[in-house]
Amino acid sequence: MDNLFILLLFPTVSAIALSFVRSAPVAKWLGLVASLVQLALTIPFVCTFIPNAEVQFEQVFPWISSLGISFHIGMDGISLPLVLLTNVLIPLIVLSSFGKEHKGSFYALVLFMQTGLLLVFTALDAFSFYVGWEIALIPIYFICALWGGPDRVRVNLKFFVYTFLGSIFMLIGIIYLYQQNPNKDFEWTSFIHLILSESEQRWIFWAFFLAFAIKIPILPFHTWQPDTYTNAPAAGAMLLAGIMLKMGVYGLIRWLIPIVPFGVSAYGSIALILCIVGIVYASIIAFQQGDAKRLIAYSSIAHVGLISAGVFAWNATGLQGAMIQMVNHGIVVVGLFYVIDIIESKTGTRLLGELGGLADRTRRLAVFFLIIIMAGIGLPLTNGFIGEFLLLKGLFEVNTWAMAIAGLTLIFGAVYMLRLFQKTMLGPLDPKYASVTDIKGYEVLVLGVIVVLIVAIGVYPNALLHLSEASVTRLVEQINF
Repeated sequence: MDNLFILLLFPTVSAIALSFVRSAPVAKWLGLVASLVQLALTIPFVCTFIPNAEVQFEQVFPWISSLGISFHIGMDGISLPLVLLTNVLIPLIVLSSFGKEHKGSFYALVLFMQTGLLLVFTALDAFSFYVGWEIALIPIYFICALWGGPDRVRVNLKFFVYTFLGSIFMLIGIIYLYQQNPNKDFEWTSFIHLILSESEQRWIFWAFFLAFAIKIPILPFHTWQPDTYTNAPAAGAMLLAGIMLKMGVYGLIRWLIPIVPFGVSAYGSIALILCIVGIVYASIIAFQQGDAKRLIAYSSIAHVGLISAGVFAWNATGLQGAMIQMVNHGIVVVGLFYVIDIIESKTGTRLLGELGGLADRTRRLAVFFLIIIMAGIGLPLTNGFIGEFLLLKGLFEVNTWAMAIAGLTLIFGAVYMLRLFQKTMLGPLDPKYASVTDIKGYEVLVLGVIVVLIVAIGVYPNALLHLSEASVTRLVEQINF
């Protein structure tokens, strides 16, 4: 089976069907089955994928022929890891929500968002890419607005305005590129072969960079993120941090740098500095957080800052590090948010000053949490290690000082992540938590799968690196600053 369109069609049809389901028990099982079928549909693509630099499983459908718009999708070694990440995490996110009484509309939004994410990661036409970009925004807005925290209205309005404004700048850039394109189409191959002046590349760089930097987010475009993650429901935070922010990093690799290499040459050093400053800034702020969910939000800014820095280093090592670390970060951050959600559901709080000693009552949870923490720190034999190693090595090839400052994330990360574990799991147990019970059933299953992925990728990272190696190498060779 090599019909890539089915990966976009199935979650869309499932979302439509689930939107009519009013029974929460039925909805959650249908949502899980749909997400698992989607994962099963992904397996043939992984098995038949040839790890070279070519785009595979291409499909082109005429869409708006008068404007040269086609529905053009395909996968290469840069797309496939993110498609795989999306379709692996969605079933875990659905399963993690089994403790909530969500009706079919909730799971319909999750699956509809999955469609948008997959379209972003497979689109080879700029118009299709933009449509996927916007499709992914709508369901996550409603997920956070309907099931979020008490301040969700204000926070989600800010989130929507930020990301929508960034999208407008990107749309202006896409339209301009279309006007300069003698082929009068939106094809990725046409855009990367355009001959643009230096001044054109400079402003187009910022048009695309703003959209991607807001989504990632990169300092100083990050201010929407901590509030949004904190007020989002657990599933919403997992979708945002685990998958959605990867859209921005993917956009840098697939669209920004290949289309305007001179613009990146002119301003890439500024972007790199912003990424590195963001690592240090977010880490320092993370130290001071008393809300566990907010701490993870700031830690995410620091980690994706390192990933983005590896992209702007623009060498094969840094780019390979970015590719595998996008997958690793998605797995780890979903695990972290889920653990905090479990702790909050059992204790009624996620404030670090009110917690402690939970390991006495929740030994299984403590073990899973510790392994996920170790992966977040980048301990060898966990998935976080190889990604951070490659990213720092890629930065070292560009600038030693950049690597040294970015490397502070290893130290800072160890401090605030171990503090998170200590404040929640260690120390004396408050008597009011004496009746807290350990995790079981689907909770063990979700965290168990996450831990297995952490260890498997940590022990054998080449399985992922091999998928993207050829595509990354060709891209770096083709785009020289």
